[in-house]
Amino acid sequence: MDELSALPPEGRKKTHRIRTSSVGLRSAYAPSASPVSARAGSPFRTSASTSAVARPILDPLQIHAPTPQRHLLDTSASQHWLHTPPHSPVSSRCASPASTTASHRPRKHISSFSTLFEHEHENDFVGPQRSKTHVEDMGRRWVRWMHKRNLRAWVVPAAVCAAVLVKAALGLGSYSGKGTPPMYGDYEAQRHWMELTLHLPFRQWYTYDLQYWGLDYPPLTAYVSWLCGVIGSWIEPSWFALDTSRGIETQGSKVFMRMSVIALDFLFYIPALIMFVGTWQGTRSKRTQRQHVALLTLLFQPALLLVDSGHFQYNSVMLGLTILALNFFATGRDLLGAVCFVLSLGFKQMALYYAPAIGTYLLAKCIFLGPTKGTTLFIHLASVSVATFLLLFLPFLPPFAPIATILDPITRMFPFARGLFEDKVANFWCASNVVLKWKNWASPASLIRLSTAMTALGFLPSVFVLLQAGFKFRIQPSNESQKSSATETIHTPFLPLLPYALLNSSMSFFLFSFQVHEKTILLPLLPITLLLSGAHSYSSVYSWAVLANNVAVFSMWPLLKRDGLGMQYIGTLLLWNRLVGHNPFQTPKRTFIHILSAKLLITQVVYTAAISLHLLEMFIMPSARYPDIYPVLNVLISTPVFALTWLWSIKKGMEVAWALGGPGPGPTPKADTGRRLSVSSDKMSPEGAPGSFRQTGGRVASLGDAQARRKTLTESSPTSSEVEKDLKVWASWPKVWYENLMLVRAIYV
Repeated sequence: MDELSALPPEGRKKTHRIRTSSVGLRSAYAPSASPVSARAGSPFRTSASTSAVARPILDPLQIHAPTPQRHLLDTSASQHWLHTPPHSPVSSRCASPASTTASHRPRKHISSFSTLFEHEHENDFVGPQRSKTHVEDMGRRWVRWMHKRNLRAWVVPAAVCAAVLVKAALGLGSYSGKGTPPMYGDYEAQRHWMELTLHLPFRQWYTYDLQYWGLDYPPLTAYVSWLCGVIGSWIEPSWFALDTSRGIETQGSKVFMRMSVIALDFLFYIPALIMFVGTWQGTRSKRTQRQHVALLTLLFQPALLLVDSGHFQYNSVMLGLTILALNFFATGRDLLGAVCFVLSLGFKQMALYYAPAIGTYLLAKCIFLGPTKGTTLFIHLASVSVATFLLLFLPFLPPFAPIATILDPITRMFPFARGLFEDKVANFWCASNVVLKWKNWASPASLIRLSTAMTALGFLPSVFVLLQAGFKFRIQPSNESQKSSATETIHTPFLPLLPYALLNSSMSFFLFSFQVHEKTILLPLLPITLLLSGAHSYSSVYSWAVLANNVAVFSMWPLLKRDGLGMQYIGTLLLWNRLVGHNPFQTPKRTFIHILSAKLLITQVVYTAAISLHLLEMFIMPSARYPDIYPVLNVLISTPVFALTWLWSIKKGMEVAWALGGPGPGPTPKADTGRRLSVSSDKMSPEGAPGSFRQTGGRVASLGDAQARRKTLTESSPTSSEVEKDLKVWASWPKVWYENLMLVRAIYV
């Protein structure tokens, strides 16, 4: 049969223009179909396996076009989800369900998500590319269940409503300082700031009765407190009566305070997360909808839920403004990003943890744009940032107040007189103080200088990597005139470095800076959780991010126990780990070398120590000589994990920088450099036409995904045994390092 015989005659009208599948076309196949595949070979296929088989009798009114490769299911795990048979050895498409030769069970009707959940446990798929921990990903299952029921448009509203319900349920429990006069806790502090901003003029906000929860946050926090106080006073004036309302704990006031946290989440944090998954992960597959899974991962982060909705604070406003700044940086709107970050600084001064990374990134982009456009962008960024700061502090500046009034909020925001640390926090100073006793042999001034120096050395690697990338990819003066006049539409090729730089900078501040509280671990958790939302479960990003999140919640256990949030502590941890599909004590089936890997050993040792400490604290009371033994042990368990996460962020930042172009003066011409970062080298080149971060294929966890894919391909290779492959990898490391050293020597010498 000629290949053109499958097409309709020229004179006949083409009435069937829709692509038809193999389902329901049993009459189109000859009786002597191949036993290997239920679907006959394509009329354009000339493989040896189909040459001896009778060709199908095709209806001339139907056009049988080959299915594009982008519509095929890649893994047998996704086939298992859709209850489709395996791929045919001859054809790239699945066997027809209507064929009599297809050897698979008919599809079961699943009426609910719980039925699907039970059915999945009966048919767990375990393979080299998919571990049991990944199959138990409850968030992914729910998203797929919604998609299969044509409820895709309701995934985001349902996820947001579920997060609101969880926050409301957490709000029914205890909070900081409940029923503990005379100072109470953070709940009373937030309510008291609404009280004093409502009744006092601007000049007295930072000076009124500082012994009773004096205001110690930047002006934007005061403005938000004033707005909440105005709304609350309309409902019930007694909730915020000056001085007489101190310690009020009526049911109405508690409901209002809890709802204010949820309302501010809706205004800042939740829109920023939705924008993030659409901006940074816009290249995700629409079939699997990993954007929705990423949103679930971020919405139910346990540390933020426990601190804001349990302990009671408004950290989501600061974090939401920071995420908005990252979104604007990713889309090239740097001025809006600078405004959002200044507002984040204006809400809580802890956002300074991100300042070295964001400031260096913007400076590197100015270098990248060249002398003319870079100088213009630098002037615009400086003008917008200064103007935003002046607008925030305007009530404390002339002519509204004397010039000395500006010192009141500044001295309250940076309390150096309090000492190096107060509570038991899982950072370097508290952990080393067990042995060194810093306050006994060093003055506060020397400790401040030492803390500043160590913090600067901690984030110096990310600053160096960003500046080096700016010089490496800078636009030459000859090509600068060819660029468009709108500098905001030019996107930097080193944008994937920004999340790792944020993690390195914030973790450096948490470990080494002055006056750190246990709740400030939320700042390093933001960038690593953003990285987690775009990582596969078999990547190093996933492993470190999940470990850091769980240990961060564990490090806050003394605070949560004091607040009476023990049940909420357990519930949020179990819920989030189930959503992301993590089981710390269930390891995939791998070789003995994989089981003895450092990362797996660290994970299991840390989790075992944490659970053992909880059991000891439950059954054994601390002695009178060592009343803080359990908080100190908590610090000694958590601090090494945070230190290793800080070192890992430096390592990953250097790996991403190397993949972007190596240590040379410009981008490397190697073909796989762009592929490893999901950004092709021609799209990353400054000489090419720059597109948006999504158009160029950029992702937050691009390097981690590529490493995981290469690792999966290596593990599933049938050429040799697992032990032999591991030994070959270990044996090849000296040669690889020697070649890299020779390459660096050749470049610089």
